[in-house]
Amino acid sequence: MSSIFGPVHSRRFGVSLGIDLSSSTKQCNFDCLYCELSPMQAIQTQHEVTPVGSIITELKAALLVHPNIDSITLTANGEPTMYPYLDELIDEINPLKGDLKTLILSNSATLNDPKIFNTLLKLDRVKLSLDAATPEVFTKIDRPHKSIHIEDIIQAIQEFSHVFQGKLFIEILFVKGLNDTPSEIGALNAALASVVCERIDIGTIDRPPAYPVEGLNFNELLEISHHFDPSLPIHIVSRTHATATPSSYSREDILTTLDKRPLTLDDINALLDETSKTAFYDLLNEGKITSIVRSNITFYIPTSNIGRKRSRN
Repeated sequence: MSSIFGPVHSRRFGVSLGIDLSSSTKQCNFDCLYCELSPMQAIQTQHEVTPVGSIITELKAALLVHPNIDSITLTANGEPTMYPYLDELIDEINPLKGDLKTLILSNSATLNDPKIFNTLLKLDRVKLSLDAATPEVFTKIDRPHKSIHIEDIIQAIQEFSHVFQGKLFIEILFVKGLNDTPSEIGALNAALASVVCERIDIGTIDRPPAYPVEGLNFNELLEISHHFDPSLPIHIVSRTHATATPSSYSREDILTTLDKRPLTLDDINALLDETSKTAFYDLLNEGKITSIVRSNITFYIPTSNIGRKRSRN
């Protein structure tokens, strides 16, 4: 089975050519409740390993066929940092990429390994997951291998964020009744307070999960976003905008909402009725609302907030 797939079009990361580092089977140190792959016991090491040479040969051929892409993304049917030759692979990819960006999608579980930590520093973009910040909830939602501890993950993310020279993205996936409680959101907020990153994406289940768990709707995600520190670059990632009911917002309501959390145009269209959207565009034309771009995504904030939102450029 080929290790190369795509190109995949992503609003968050552009047009990407994917490299699956476990193309033959699921190999992961988590067995997440929400995983779109079949349930499988968490393991510590890969048992089926694709040679670096085979991946590079396929990648070279794919780059000739798909020259108009933005990035090369390392992922897996499982956790890509479990690939035992990741460092060597990245060293082979970097001379080939030209102006393309390299990206990895990781669950963060191995980041406290110094070799993995230093390997990921060689990439242009790193996306790290953090679904929970307390041991109890972490164990319930991510079902990690027994050797993995959330305290180690949080410390590694914090340290990595201060030395990584590329763009760091954090992703939190919320599951109803598990990590959406005030106490867990508070713990996540505290864990991320010292993290320097481009964006924190919060989302929920939007594909059939491995286990019988439920996601949240857009309004619930929006409410959760308000409980994070306003300086954190929170972005709501939701395919469930259709569940939101547009409501009437005054000009002051619009500014207050955007003050609590920057929103995209999709968010605005989901939340505001037609009259309120007219008020939004009036505020935009008057210069009271400003747009900012964070890695391909346009957000709207009150103009008075410029400089308050953190971003790593």
